[in-house]
Amino acid sequence: QGSARALDPKSRAAGGTETPWAQTPVTDLTAVGEGRGTVLSLKLDRLSDSVSGLTVVDPKGYLTDLKSLQSARQLIQRGCEECPKNEDVWFEACRLASPDESKAVIARGVKAIPNSVKLWLQAAKLETSDLNKSRVLRKGLEHIPDSVRLWKAVVELANEEDARMLLHRAVECCPLHVELWLALARLETYDQAKKVLNKAREKLNKEPAIWITAAKLEEANGNTQSVSKVIERGIRSLQREGLDIDREAWLKEAEAAERAGSVLTCQAIVKSTIGVGVDDEDRKRTWVADAEECKKRGSIETARAIYAHALSVFVAKKSIWLKAAQLEKSHGTRESLEAILRKAVTYNPKAEVLWLMGAKEKWLAGDVPAARAILQEAYAAIPISEEIWLAAFKLEFENNEPERARMLLTKARERGGTERVWMKSSIVERELGNVNEERRLLEEGLKLFPSFFKLWLMLGQMEDRIGHVGKAKEVYENGLKHCPGCIHLWLSLASL
Repeated sequence: QGSARALDPKSRAAGGTETPWAQTPVTDLTAVGEGRGTVLSLKLDRLSDSVSGLTVVDPKGYLTDLKSLQSARQLIQRGCEECPKNEDVWFEACRLASPDESKAVIARGVKAIPNSVKLWLQAAKLETSDLNKSRVLRKGLEHIPDSVRLWKAVVELANEEDARMLLHRAVECCPLHVELWLALARLETYDQAKKVLNKAREKLNKEPAIWITAAKLEEANGNTQSVSKVIERGIRSLQREGLDIDREAWLKEAEAAERAGSVLTCQAIVKSTIGVGVDDEDRKRTWVADAEECKKRGSIETARAIYAHALSVFVAKKSIWLKAAQLEKSHGTRESLEAILRKAVTYNPKAEVLWLMGAKEKWLAGDVPAARAILQEAYAAIPISEEIWLAAFKLEFENNEPERARMLLTKARERGGTERVWMKSSIVERELGNVNEERRLLEEGLKLFPSFFKLWLMLGQMEDRIGHVGKAKEVYENGLKHCPGCIHLWLSLASL
């Protein structure tokens, strides 16, 4: 008993499927409405091998009594006679027919079911030249003018000028299919593309892809100031139309814009949507997590845009500045890293880690004077930071500036330096060969920090080094009185 299998107008317009935008980013035109299989199709797929005219028989199937390809052809021919409105039967008849007969079979099929998209596509596939393929598809469009799949197929075969003309007709016939509008806009000049997108908005007022494409259009034509305005207008318009702004979906669109080279559009999308649906107390944690995920996926511009927005809200959050700086260090340029660190210490002058990072980058770049200048600014901003003083000392000492290093450590001791400052001070004198000054610093340091075993160890090693074994032994013994659990002191004493 025959049954009509043609797509109804709604499913034809949607190419067989309708996917809400919020579930996936803009649907790829090539993925629209791929076919409907049947049991017959699946079984014949398994039965047919790659050698034309041969069939491998499945003993369990309902075609087990077929002994030859001719029998299969006769059976499917009966199917066409009994079920002339079933497109799958015609499709299989075409597959089983010889190359010379297949065109005639599919011709009878489209005559029987002129609104079958599947059969028209198969008819075009059987043609060898693009010209003939196009003719078949255009014939199909005469019967099914609202088939997106047929429009897509015929446009792909056309040159740019013909494609533009075809798409103008396509959007008239399928005004609710966004991909056709976007494809047409891409083929038009700037002014005409704007008109196309405006018309598309009238037909599809809940379609985000149109606004995103409009922003990309402005960016591509150098209208940088218009990009964010278009996205902002788009968000407001979509909200007025009752569309929920799905933050995750928009972030994916931002990443897609980045991959397409539309960095400003990416930034505008992030700025306008990153805060949607996020509670105030969760913003910092959520945004940092978003940026790190984008970074893992290689969406560096998107991550950068998220951090930029987060820092506009949390300008005094050292941790976000540090994350943003780390992003620039791993994926940016030296200049971009220096710029963000300079901005970071402007808003966070007490964050020593940011100063130190900036100085280190200058040092690694071989610009010692610039590193020195940053550290001077740093200990002017944080005069009590021992880390800054020690970093400045290290810079001078490792760049063969012992007098500068000595002066910095002297100032650090005067400001109430910890045991680390006294230890570093004695190391400088040891390296310079000033034994008496080294001994003085170690002895003074031990008066202030008698439980710091490293000073006892260094003093004992110094005495041993200059041949005062007895004094060295005495130093270790005194050290063990203050640090009885120090293994290093016990071992040093035992070695004497």
